[in-house]
Amino acid sequence: MKDIKPAILLFIIFTIICGGIYPAVVTGLAYAIFPKQAKGSFITNKNGTVIGSTLIGQPFSDTKYFWPRPSATSDFGFNAMASGGSNAGPTNPDYLKTVSDRVKMLRDTGVTGNIPADLVQASASGLDPHITPESALLQVPRVAKARGISEDVLVKAVAQATEEHQFGFLGEPRVNVLELNLELNRL
Repeated sequence: MKDIKPAILLFIIFTIICGGIYPAVVTGLAYAIFPKQAKGSFITNKNGTVIGSTLIGQPFSDTKYFWPRPSATSDFGFNAMASGGSNAGPTNPDYLKTVSDRVKMLRDTGVTGNIPADLVQASASGLDPHITPESALLQVPRVAKARGISEDVLVKAVAQATEEHQFGFLGEPRVNVLELNLELNRL
């Protein structure tokens, strides 16, 4: 009994600290320092209806839109509840077939030359909202043809939508597909 009383007391104290105080402080700091991100980085339309988030990819398959990176949650359509990679290795026959099918689909739309990996391979979470600028530029001819607009207009839109290195040195340049496609609708 002598050893159980301090153990129960420590359990209660750490539950209060780690299960209540710490999460409340971190959440409060997040809302104070990064309010948009803490609230989900939602994008709304003119009516105030949420149409997506800058943090989670969305499926686009219409030829008049830029296509995102494939989702590992494709059976669920970029469902955050199903987040996770396929865990299939680079020699897995199913994985190779999936990538080969994606390459064929892009070739069928007229894409020639090298295809960036992010257009045929899902990210680890399966929810990545970004593609490389190269992947976006590769899609310009298809989108221009489907929309009947100049490729130059789309190249400028991709350039404007390109986010540079975070803090000037972290990560790689990237394009948020949802934001780019929303800009296309405004053109």
